[in-house]
Amino acid sequence: MHSANHWGGAIEIVGESQADSTDDHRSQNADWDKASASRKSYALDETQRSWLLDPETRLSNKKNKYVDLGCIICSRKALKWSVGIVALAFLVVGMPIIISKNLPENHARVLPPDDFTLALHKALLFFDEQKSGRFPKNNYGIYWRGNSGLQDGNTTDRGLVGGYYDAGDNIKFHFPMSFAMTMLSWSVIEYEGKYKTIDEYDHVRDLIKWGTDYLLLTFNSSAASVPYIYSQVGGSMNGSTVPDDHTCWTRPEDMDYPRPVQTTYQGPELAGEMAAALAAASIVFRDNNVYSEKLVKGAGKVFEFARDKNKRRRYSLQNPYIEHYYNSSGYFDEYMWGAAWLYYATGNRSYISLATNKGLPSNAHAFSMNRDLSVLSWDNKLPAAMMLLTRLRIFLNPGYPYEDMLSSYHNITGLTMCSYLQRYNVYNWTRGGLIQLNRGRGQPLQYVANAAFLASLFADYLNATGVPGWNCGPNFILAEDLRSFASSQINYILGANPMNMSYVVGYGDHYPKHVHHRGASIPRDNKKYTCKSGWKWYQSRNPNPNTIIGAMVGGPNKFDEYEDIRSDYSHSEPTIAGNAGLVAALVSLTTSGGQGIEKNIMFSAVPPLYPPSPPPPSPWKP
Repeated sequence: MHSANHWGGAIEIVGESQADSTDDHRSQNADWDKASASRKSYALDETQRSWLLDPETRLSNKKNKYVDLGCIICSRKALKWSVGIVALAFLVVGMPIIISKNLPENHARVLPPDDFTLALHKALLFFDEQKSGRFPKNNYGIYWRGNSGLQDGNTTDRGLVGGYYDAGDNIKFHFPMSFAMTMLSWSVIEYEGKYKTIDEYDHVRDLIKWGTDYLLLTFNSSAASVPYIYSQVGGSMNGSTVPDDHTCWTRPEDMDYPRPVQTTYQGPELAGEMAAALAAASIVFRDNNVYSEKLVKGAGKVFEFARDKNKRRRYSLQNPYIEHYYNSSGYFDEYMWGAAWLYYATGNRSYISLATNKGLPSNAHAFSMNRDLSVLSWDNKLPAAMMLLTRLRIFLNPGYPYEDMLSSYHNITGLTMCSYLQRYNVYNWTRGGLIQLNRGRGQPLQYVANAAFLASLFADYLNATGVPGWNCGPNFILAEDLRSFASSQINYILGANPMNMSYVVGYGDHYPKHVHHRGASIPRDNKKYTCKSGWKWYQSRNPNPNTIIGAMVGGPNKFDEYEDIRSDYSHSEPTIAGNAGLVAALVSLTTSGGQGIEKNIMFSAVPPLYPPSPPPPSPWKP
């Protein structure tokens, strides 16, 4: 080895004492090339010189270029960059957060509920005020009501405590009560999200359950077949002179007169409507399997009663306790109505086959375009039943063998919607803008509220499918025209009328104060007013001592006039059937809880209409 370093090993540094030996050594290597010899005068670069420096000098330079952080040594330049980046990130990200946290809170402004929502809150309370039986502790501040009717049905095999009083009297009419429960359930199924948003979902479900629990008492759903149905509790015959629900003016809490129970052995319309109410409610309570199944079972049993060929006699026929008050005009509409609801509740195709059977619309005169049959009421379900079946066609389009009849129902539903528009002059209108669906007779508003609900709902069906409108003859009508009709009618009810009168008690500043209602007109002053002594409150010119909040009275006459007197029951008396339609219309129109329907809840029990696709073939094997 040669001691000379060819940039590959350790460099040897020699002193003066070693110069001679070094020169001798160099002479021995005279054969090295000139490049090697020239290294004597070669100028070392910075890195090479650093190798020759003493440790302290090297450390000093190192300290100038690097920073010792204890656990790590990093370049001073890299450290500066890192600190700069962190500072920049703080300015960009951290500073805005700190500023926002220290600024005064500025929450997003919550929009107040619209008029329809405010009215809806009140309209639901009317059902609480009409409750019979043990009055619940959660009574929404209704201080003037209490336990009542605790002896109802004590002569029957089942007991009939509970349910709702129908109107301003203390009678429980099961036919319109069932219709009211069906309408409330329908509104929840279509607008569940809205009810939740405005915080009325639990409330309306409690109201429905109060009604359906009672309806389940009116027949024996556990029997192999239903032999009879209790159709009414309490009542009065025309010309009666004995104490009863019409000859007495008494608070329901003070009733001490006989309350007879009407038993129906034939009554397809009553049974059909009860089946609709129970089936619709089973969808509302689909999250409670036990109760929902109980409702479905009861609906099926009572519908069998309705369809029994040996029991096809109108329930009100020749019954003086019923026919003067809630007389039935027929039952084929209830067949269609009940079958449609049972199909949605069970998915059983036998029900949709019945609902689309050509015999039903033929016997119900569904396609006659009789304008009276286009008006939804506690007695006539045709327009609602056809719309309910139109819904099936719009969203599921089941095709053959149902398409022909569903298409006809769809067509008639569209024509019914056309008839509600003033431009077509199908119905008379008051100068103040109220459609006259019952030919100017008493209790006009319940029919108007029902029509407003159907119109608003049909508009929502169109919007849910992206269809802007429908045809009325040669004219294309926008869905918004229907919604405008519905809004105008409900606004009329809420006070946009020539009287500037809100026909919903407690809504607005000007509303009826002399409502035809026993419980509202008699003070709760720890005194019991007997059958006869209570009449002084009926005759009083003073306003009712108890405000029956949310009650929609019968409404004005055909000249937009309303006289606020207690004796004019045709215009000043509220009913649960009327308020159910009002509730449905209000929730359909409110925008406080969003817009549009819940498209799929109605079909939660409906199985696929078409056979499932076959499984893919197994992999090919050679």
